[in-house]
Amino acid sequence: MMRMLALFAVLFAVAPAAIVPALAQQGLPAGADPQNTLIIDTTQGRIVVKLRNDLAPKHAARLKQLAQDKFYDNVPFHRVIAGFMAQTGDGQNGNGTGGSKYPNVPAEFSNVPFTRGVVGMARTNDPNSANSQFFIMFADAPSLNGKYTVVGQVLSGMEVADKLKKGDAQTNGTVVGPDKMTSVRVAADVK
Repeated sequence: MMRMLALFAVLFAVAPAAIVPALAQQGLPAGADPQNTLIIDTTQGRIVVKLRNDLAPKHAARLKQLAQDKFYDNVPFHRVIAGFMAQTGDGQNGNGTGGSKYPNVPAEFSNVPFTRGVVGMARTNDPNSANSQFFIMFADAPSLNGKYTVVGQVLSGMEVADKLKKGDAQTNGTVVGPDKMTSVRVAADVK
């Protein structure tokens, strides 16, 4: 019995030490859960997002599924408004009019405010129409609170998001020659 306990003690003492370098290799901030973290490589650099499956489990599962499907690879940030947000995730048409092959996800609204670094799900006027598109907040936007699903939080890379090419007011933020997500992966899937 004592040998068994000693073995468990050694395993638990060694396992975290072995895990930490693997997470560091992936570029994950300390404390990130690899099962619920997206690594978004863009034409401007890397953005790491913590998925809030505690707030929006269905939306978080959808983003993970689409990342695993490689749906987001080479998808543009089609709508980027300085001082507001950067929207992406239309792997179907690339211009904000498309979704994925999966059905829409019902709203999972919460009391978490839309502040800088929050990741929200884009939708039409129908609250239950979120599908694949999401946005990263550049600044606080109280007008979105309780009206859109909060699905994540940027853990690192907001300086990368800030560098994304912006659209202009005349085109409602539509970007000509936009930056892209070159790959999006669930951190646990990255070797």
